[in-house]
Amino acid sequence: MEFLPEPINAYTEAHSMPESELLAQLNRETFEKVLQPRMLSGHLQGRVLAMLSKMIKPQYVLEIGTYTGYSALCFAEGLAPGGELHTIDVNEELTPMVDRYFRQSPHSAQLYIHVGKAMEIIPTLHLPWDLVFIDADKQNYSNYYHLLINHLPSGAIIIADNVLWSGKVVDPQNYKSDKDLQALVEFNAMVHADSRVENVLFPIRDGLMVLRKY
Repeated sequence: MEFLPEPINAYTEAHSMPESELLAQLNRETFEKVLQPRMLSGHLQGRVLAMLSKMIKPQYVLEIGTYTGYSALCFAEGLAPGGELHTIDVNEELTPMVDRYFRQSPHSAQLYIHVGKAMEIIPTLHLPWDLVFIDADKQNYSNYYHLLINHLPSGAIIIADNVLWSGKVVDPQNYKSDKDLQALVEFNAMVHADSRVENVLFPIRDGLMVLRKY
């Protein structure tokens, strides 16, 4: 999922702030012990997410798709004092690992883990989200968006990951054989045409669609 030539990618990471020791440890353990470790946001994308969070200074962050908790820890760096980050994942097997790293974070008291289906949990969380990160099952991206958009305050930011799907979004021949890809193509087109938001697609790793609600 790296689109830059390796020397350029290495140079980019070398000239970006390093990940913390806690994040580096989580990065290593994910690659050593967890299936599909490339799902991890990783160093460069993690620093991008942390920087965006620090610029926004969100009071309330919603993350859909926890995995091993790397991106949540990055977003937590920008939380406003007394702010909260709520992260949802259907995979309860990873919860002990996530909880172990969350407890080591200086923001541990602000982090909340929810296990279950996001479409069922989101309506129970009545908070004015300033920042939403969508990085879960691709076929539900549009459903998550529709569930949230009307309830977000003006100025709220949505970030959706993997929207380039390893570059396959530009090859229509792949659409019918890959339901996740088809769902992402439809999501990208839908949000780009939505007059309620302004958007920019960043070609960082596997693609970050960043939306701001008017």
